[in-house]
Amino acid sequence: MTLLTDSANDDSPSARGAGTLGASARDNPVPLHTQIREDLRSQITRGVFAPRQRLDSESQLMQRYGVSRITVRQALQTLEQQGLIVKVAGKGSFVAPERPSQDLTRLQGLAEAMAPQGHEIRNRVLAVRHESADATIAQRLGLALGERVVYLRRVRLVDGVPLSLDLTWLPAAQGELIARGDLVRRDVFVMLEQDLGITLGHADLSIDAVAAEAEVADELGVGPGEALLRIERLTHTASGRPIDWETLYCRADRYRWRLRLNRHLKGMA
Repeated sequence: MTLLTDSANDDSPSARGAGTLGASARDNPVPLHTQIREDLRSQITRGVFAPRQRLDSESQLMQRYGVSRITVRQALQTLEQQGLIVKVAGKGSFVAPERPSQDLTRLQGLAEAMAPQGHEIRNRVLAVRHESADATIAQRLGLALGERVVYLRRVRLVDGVPLSLDLTWLPAAQGELIARGDLVRRDVFVMLEQDLGITLGHADLSIDAVAAEAEVADELGVGPGEALLRIERLTHTASGRPIDWETLYCRADRYRWRLRLNRHLKGMA
């Protein structure tokens, strides 16, 4: 089934405005608003529409596709819910800005990764306190059960928008010094290295999807039960000593991770 009458390979602006729904599209059991949504999605993902570019108005889209206003609005509403476009009152619909991204092959703090991309990072500090290490924290940090640790709870904001909720546990000796630093603007990794003189080595990560519990949802500005990415990260010093245990709850609609996978290990044919 062909949705548009113009060439599927023509990405020019003039070609974008020429498409209409043909008779075959109307005979298709897939709803018209879904076909329009998928056509717009394809153009956005292919780069036909650039980030922050204004889409055609509802009236223009009605004329372009030969459908009613409610059909166009259904298509746009779904694209907005999926984070592909944003609506600005009185101005129209715009392609959403490109989501911030981080390379998972490098051990970096969020601000370290985002600054070169031009993003501003600020942290909303919710809690800084001493705790007694439970069995999990003690095992991760190589401490005795009940040993003192420092707990940090922060919401990480990228360009003013909540991105993740970071729960961090540090051995008391290092954590007390970190707690005195600028937790609003600086990464813990940077403070460990620059302020405490600790060289970081590697981190072990596990990633899964979880449903947002009420408190976490409220802190991240999402609905209860919404899907989040949970990252558990144990960071070690260059000598191999565990120093930083974290659980991160990340909004998948606001962020993406990049990773390069090699077919062969270095030195192997």
